[in-house]
Amino acid sequence: MQNPVQSEQFHLTTFYAALDRERGQAETRRESEQVAGTRNAQALHQRDGRVRDLNARLARLNAAEEGLYFGRLDDSDGEVLHLGRIGLHDEDYEPLLVDWRAPAARPFYVATAVHNQGVVRRRHIQSRLRKVVDVQDEQLDLGRTAEGESRLGTGVMGEAVLLKALEARRTGSMESIVQTIQADQDRIIRSELPGVLVVQGGPGTGKTAIALHRAAYLLYTHRDQLEKRGILVVGPNPTFLKFIGQVLPSLGEDGVRLVTLAELYPGLTATRPESAEAGEVKGRAVMAEVIAQAVADRQWVPAKPLEVTVDRTVLRLDPTVAEEARARARERRLTHNQARPFFLTEIVDALVDQYAEIIGADPLGGENLLDEYDLAELRKEVIAEPAVQELLHRLWPNLSPRELLVDLYGDERRLAEAAPQLSELDREHLLRYGDDWSPADVPLLDEAAELLGDDGQEAARLKAERARAIAYAQGSLDVLSGSGSTDFDEDDESEVLTARDLLDAEALAERYEADDDRTLAERAAVDRRWTYGHVIVDEAQELSPMAWRAIARRCPLRSMTLVGDVAQTSAAGGGTSWQQALASSFGDRWRLAELTMNYRTPAEVMELAGHVLQLVDPTVKAPESVRSTGVKPWHVDVVPADQAAYVSKVAGEEVQHGQVGVITSRLRLELVQEAVGELADVTVLTVAGAKGLEFDSVLVVDPEGIMLESPRGLRDLYVALTRCTQRLGVIGELPEVLAESDAWDIRS
Repeated sequence: MQNPVQSEQFHLTTFYAALDRERGQAETRRESEQVAGTRNAQALHQRDGRVRDLNARLARLNAAEEGLYFGRLDDSDGEVLHLGRIGLHDEDYEPLLVDWRAPAARPFYVATAVHNQGVVRRRHIQSRLRKVVDVQDEQLDLGRTAEGESRLGTGVMGEAVLLKALEARRTGSMESIVQTIQADQDRIIRSELPGVLVVQGGPGTGKTAIALHRAAYLLYTHRDQLEKRGILVVGPNPTFLKFIGQVLPSLGEDGVRLVTLAELYPGLTATRPESAEAGEVKGRAVMAEVIAQAVADRQWVPAKPLEVTVDRTVLRLDPTVAEEARARARERRLTHNQARPFFLTEIVDALVDQYAEIIGADPLGGENLLDEYDLAELRKEVIAEPAVQELLHRLWPNLSPRELLVDLYGDERRLAEAAPQLSELDREHLLRYGDDWSPADVPLLDEAAELLGDDGQEAARLKAERARAIAYAQGSLDVLSGSGSTDFDEDDESEVLTARDLLDAEALAERYEADDDRTLAERAAVDRRWTYGHVIVDEAQELSPMAWRAIARRCPLRSMTLVGDVAQTSAAGGGTSWQQALASSFGDRWRLAELTMNYRTPAEVMELAGHVLQLVDPTVKAPESVRSTGVKPWHVDVVPADQAAYVSKVAGEEVQHGQVGVITSRLRLELVQEAVGELADVTVLTVAGAKGLEFDSVLVVDPEGIMLESPRGLRDLYVALTRCTQRLGVIGELPEVLAESDAWDIRS
């Protein structure tokens, strides 16, 4: 009888043959499309669309190369289902391999011995390259348990495979969990698309992996709906985005844009450091009112008449005229920049009428001597006058979001007028000079952009680009026409067509404009008004009310997956409950799913972290760890002056256990980074930089400093202690909350 490894190797070889066949067919079709002739711009556009679809198909096939086949289900009727990263068919289009996201695959993740859903045996297949290296079976039919096969009583699916994955060394990048998705995770991954789903889970519950696999699942089940708009994933920091960057490509999906809040506004990466106090003020919901008032304040009406001279003629603008013009412009319900031309037209009309009355008056008291042509010329003269242009700019300037905030932040008077509801101290936190930006500024820039509208710069850029494209196309036509043969029979009366006869420069330019080779993420990145089919936010508890307003604009349908843990909130403006965090943007229009199993953090570490959690929130229960390593967290008290050197030594020893994360206070960060240097597989970062990450070993340096420098120090300490998968060491004086624990292995 063939052993399981040999049996599954036969299937694996069959599946790879099908994968190679489909890949070859896709490549052949792509090559044929690329060399096919086209008659017009529409045909060219359609052909390029087919080529893009084939490229996407090839990307999915290539992404499935590693770990192609990983699961098998045997049901009570003798039918067998093989599960993989993608679906494959044989040459007769009969199914060979079922995509893990298909409904038929769900029992692999949720069937139990008690509720086996007709499944007799669940088999986990592990492979490396194209070779099966291990097979693990779970017998789910209690009446058919084979000799030597154990029954799982822990509620963990594929325990041996899962533990092997958890105990494996980290690689520095998150990997897909498609082989080890647990039942509680699967229910969330396959949750319905519409609405706001909040996933609350403590450390190690797999929140991030669930969110990413949910993105892949939604793209599979709602491809027509989501592929054109894409999915936006917002993460806490650039290191996190790099950490998760290969998960979705490994699942064959690329219709996703990964950003931090600092990158959400087009053309800007906000990196300026900022105090926690300033960030908290900028994140308040009331800042929407402040920005709106700042815009309104730039629509100025003078308190007394203003004079302006045009060709030695003094014209007066009455405040009543400006007030009425402003009121009518605002009644149009347009953005500031859209309403500006209507306001300016009325002001210019008033000045021109006054100018005409002065210079066109009949000395004998008759009708005005100026005709329509004269009035038109006067209008040109008034508009061209620099003094008039300066006046119009003062009354209703054309503004960009950056200009608005630079002016607001840099002027105490403007701040006081726009934000009377803020205290003087709060306004002092906002006061600054320059045009560099922090992540907390991004939602305010977005809010300003919503109120100001297009300032004309983008339209001017597009117009210039189009002019260049037409000029280039004209040059191409000139070359084609000039290089045509002039050697023809003068007696031949047949018509000779040239490129100029078939299309002009503008049409040629449009042909190439129709084909946009940019990826979805690239197109969305430059378009502030781009709306996504679904939005995923990781570490969602950190976002401020103003940040939520910016996120909500990206998804008017409010189709979102928000994952986080309110016990880990570090930001001063973040939420310590989901109701608090989401109320201003979503009210009660969201649903909650909770995760209670900790798959990452060992029980020994969670025992220690639990002491901190009880002080953070006594009502919160720590997630239950599924495994124990038998290694207690260790502590050594090293004086501050010697900590950096000690960390360098210990980190060099810890790398034998895998990836090492050194988490320290902002005060000690540079010293520790300098001491560690370029040590391989060691990353030094603050708690904020460690959000969402995991390491084999973690060294927490200066725990007292971590607590003291943060407005929510206990929560930061909780985050730092729960980043490891295997080992935890704490260096420096212990805060009282940790010193009271007996979970330590004390080192001298």
